[in-house]
Amino acid sequence: MNTPKSLFYLILFIMAGCAQPKEEKAIVYSYVEEPHSYAKPNNAFINHLNLDITVDFENEIIKGKATYDIVNNNSTQIILDSKHLDIQSVMADGKETEFSLGANDKIMGQPLTITIGKNTKKIEIVYKTTKDTEALQWLKPEQTANKTKPFLFTQGQAILTRTWIPIQDSPQIRMTYEANVQVPKGLMAVMSAENPKEKNENGLYHFQMKQAIPAYLIALAVGDLSYKAISERTGVYAEKSMLNKAYDEFSDMEKMVSAAEHLYGKYVWEQFDVIVLPPSFPFGGMENPRLTFATPTVIAGDKSLTSLIAHELAHSWSGNLVTNTTWNDFWINEGFTVYFEMRIMEAVYGKERADMLALISGQDLDDELENLKDTPNATKLKLNLKGKNPDDAMNSIAYDKGYLFLRTLEETVGRDQFDAFLKQYFKEHAFSTMTTEKFVTYLKTNLLEKNKITFNTDEWIHQPGVPKNQAIITSDKLKNVENILQDFIVNNNFDKEVTKDWTPQEWVHFIRNFPATMTVEQMKKLDDLLNLTNSSNSYIQMVWYEQALNHDYHGKNVDAKISEFLNSVGRRWYVETIFKAFKRNNRMDDALKIYEKSRPKYHSVTVKTIDELLGFEPDEEVIK
Repeated sequence: MNTPKSLFYLILFIMAGCAQPKEEKAIVYSYVEEPHSYAKPNNAFINHLNLDITVDFENEIIKGKATYDIVNNNSTQIILDSKHLDIQSVMADGKETEFSLGANDKIMGQPLTITIGKNTKKIEIVYKTTKDTEALQWLKPEQTANKTKPFLFTQGQAILTRTWIPIQDSPQIRMTYEANVQVPKGLMAVMSAENPKEKNENGLYHFQMKQAIPAYLIALAVGDLSYKAISERTGVYAEKSMLNKAYDEFSDMEKMVSAAEHLYGKYVWEQFDVIVLPPSFPFGGMENPRLTFATPTVIAGDKSLTSLIAHELAHSWSGNLVTNTTWNDFWINEGFTVYFEMRIMEAVYGKERADMLALISGQDLDDELENLKDTPNATKLKLNLKGKNPDDAMNSIAYDKGYLFLRTLEETVGRDQFDAFLKQYFKEHAFSTMTTEKFVTYLKTNLLEKNKITFNTDEWIHQPGVPKNQAIITSDKLKNVENILQDFIVNNNFDKEVTKDWTPQEWVHFIRNFPATMTVEQMKKLDDLLNLTNSSNSYIQMVWYEQALNHDYHGKNVDAKISEFLNSVGRRWYVETIFKAFKRNNRMDDALKIYEKSRPKYHSVTVKTIDELLGFEPDEEVIK
């Protein structure tokens, strides 16, 4: 086809204009100010991490290289979070570059500032952990179930991932990741990613997490592990001596996943596995995507404590899929998750069991409100944690007040409407973060105003305590427990047969409600009848040992049993409850004597809490 000459020159002129280099304009990102991270993500942020690390049990360090793909908004520097790390070298665009570590903050660590070019898309850091790294717990063989090989696990929430990876450690910054992890032969490595099902010969494992997650959900465990599938997408990892127990205990996992999907939409993480960690794990569970970390204390032999698994599964939507933007919004993760947990438990095990769990959750909330009565601002859902460790806010307010707020909303608007609202909420905000203010706006627009409903949202979120218009939860079974206890207190009557079908929730409700006037003789009578000091259920043990301390009961060698419990369980909730009882009952000498022996067995998260509770100041040489 022929083209007129004038048109030909016009085309050349236009093409030449298009070919001229244009100055890149800065893109406006909407990351909010972060009180617990040094990162400035509106300037530059990580969107993919590639780890190449070696796990060195002999020296108790992780060492290697982290490579990052970054989104660079015409910035000449990127800032990461680092705490107790040895940063050895940094490269940008394949060349060594300048970096500096700022002043150290006890809570936040140090800002790692790296010089980059305006077009830099990749940086690389060679580093290793140190003896002070808080996220890692290195366990000797005797501290494991099999007692033959060492074990390592990480705990990143809230801001501890920066202690084993230099990272932008903010929940609002999401990234994909992959990793090559070299471990000693005979051990298996697993992560919050696509995982192996068997050990390999060379101890080198490759991982990939294709969905973007915040840094606190990057997790690693290394040990003498085996795997047993429950269904095509669920299964358990554990040391061999624990594997069949874990499999039996968690055999309803597929039912839970199906129930959760029916409620609030597709499970998007493909695999839902659970790893049972050694007893020093500081939490009940941790919702690391694809691989929930769990304490062995939930293995009771009767599936009676598996609400914890329902809770961590619920995090696959609330927390992992829709994440609190900052730790000031922590209730956005946990209040929703407790609500969802109860709904899963109701779907799988029935309303009566779910309501018992909810009532005990309410008791935990009442206790927390009493503990915080002198700091009422700490009982608000929306917090201001600037200058504070976000771990200190991980209490019953976020969990149980958050749950009660959502339960009250459900009863106000109706379950069907509330379910439809939540399903849409998770769908519209998948793989994003949520502030309290943004959620309130969404709630008002899509549920309350839409249905002409008036609700005191501000009072629930921004005021101390719990509003009067809270949902009223009842349980016939727990009411019956109260009647049995009252009969025993008044008439000293107790028929052991009434307890034969009790759930742990009924036992806990019974024991927790012992009055202050209960005598040592009455404690002894119950212990003789029910053998509570030697219970095999960790939850029952915790509340019974607390009451033994409260009532100065020393029968059945209970003091030795309490010491044994504190030396074999590292779950912070359990440990803190019992040490608080020692302190409350003026037995600090006994508490400190036990703690000096048990402290080296605890994870740093538990250690920090108990050190502060007991005013314990260790020598520098004492191992965490």
